[in-house]
Amino acid sequence: MKDIQIEQLLTPVLADYDLELEAVEIVPAGKRRLLRLVVDGDGPEGRGPLLDDIAEATKAVSAVLDEDNAAGAAPYTLEVTSRGVSRPLTLPRHWRRNAGRLVRANLANGEEVTGRIGAVTDDQVVLATEAAEISVPFADIGKALIQVELNRAEEN
Repeated sequence: MKDIQIEQLLTPVLADYDLELEAVEIVPAGKRRLLRLVVDGDGPEGRGPLLDDIAEATKAVSAVLDEDNAAGAAPYTLEVTSRGVSRPLTLPRHWRRNAGRLVRANLANGEEVTGRIGAVTDDQVVLATEAAEISVPFADIGKALIQVELNRAEEN
């Protein structure tokens, strides 16, 4: 089972469901392997794919893998998942899909910034911090993670 073969095989299948293949992970699990596909997409409201979208795409992916030899002959378990909040924001589309959410970004100069994601361009993001709104070029961001907010007040 080779990541690149699987990626080449499944990218067009997932594109039929308006999904992008973010990562292919192959994890040994006893005598089997876990084939984890991480997908993303705009979804109906531009904020990521819905569970039903991923479920439908998973059926198509499974059928293609059953027909092709890219997954190899050894048994495996297929898992198709969305990016989730634990994956770093690395591309402008990740930032755009998380507009309005709280993010913590480690900057190249060693500074850490926490703010709400505002406007996003191909080159930078506007973060609303407690002090002010700041524009941060993506080139200056080392690592950025969404912060889980359990008690966020509803926006009006």
